[in-house]
Amino acid sequence: MTLTPTDPTPPPVRLHAVRKRHGEGERAVTALDGVTVAFASGTMTAVMGPSGSGKSTLLHCAAGIDRPSAGEVWIAGTELGGLDEHGLTLLRRERVGFVFQAFNLVSALTAAQNVELPLRLAGRRPAAGAAREALARVGLAARSGHRPGELSGGQQQRVAIARALIARPAVLFADEPTGALDSAASRTVLELLRQLVDTEGQTVIMVTHDPAAAAFADRVVLLADGRLADELPGGAGAEAIAARTAALEVRS
Repeated sequence: MTLTPTDPTPPPVRLHAVRKRHGEGERAVTALDGVTVAFASGTMTAVMGPSGSGKSTLLHCAAGIDRPSAGEVWIAGTELGGLDEHGLTLLRRERVGFVFQAFNLVSALTAAQNVELPLRLAGRRPAAGAAREALARVGLAARSGHRPGELSGGQQQRVAIARALIARPAVLFADEPTGALDSAASRTVLELLRQLVDTEGQTVIMVTHDPAAAAFADRVVLLADGRLADELPGGAGAEAIAARTAALEVRS
């Protein structure tokens, strides 16, 4: 069955009955088990759950990095199952931004050159001033000529966010974006993501293990054993989020 959007402005990302299995036969592991979820435009969602619950698999399937074993994934109104590898690459390049725990910056390049890199690898010439504009959005316009070794960890992650934003993606995925940062730098990065949502309408989907980080989100989706287990508003606060996550860990 193919889902047909009835909403003239469908959510930027939605999954329908998504399953993901790794391996074959008795050794097969089900990472996602029939997950159906949608992520609204202009919101920030945190995805949490115990180790092995399927958080990163959900993020990778939702971003088109990994193909599900069954079910459907839609990004910006396009169902990914109908795309060949070339089409999928183009969609990710034009509609998806991704930020990793490791900043993945090229040490020999300046901040501006790192921001431009995805466009250049795609054979596209960045518009004049595009990199500086992207860096300005994350508060680093004055650091455009600095190399990663001349920047703090938090600044490097902000460069990585600018790199993800340069193509104006429909959705920004973040996989443990504060996992390698201290508390002060983490808060700066989370406040930046929150600002992108509140002032620019960016859609952000973030995997995190940190309840304090999840509290910045509008919504917290909790996974257990590859299934949706619960959902909380970000406004519930870090303590409530931590308590609910701990209960899932005990159950698992």
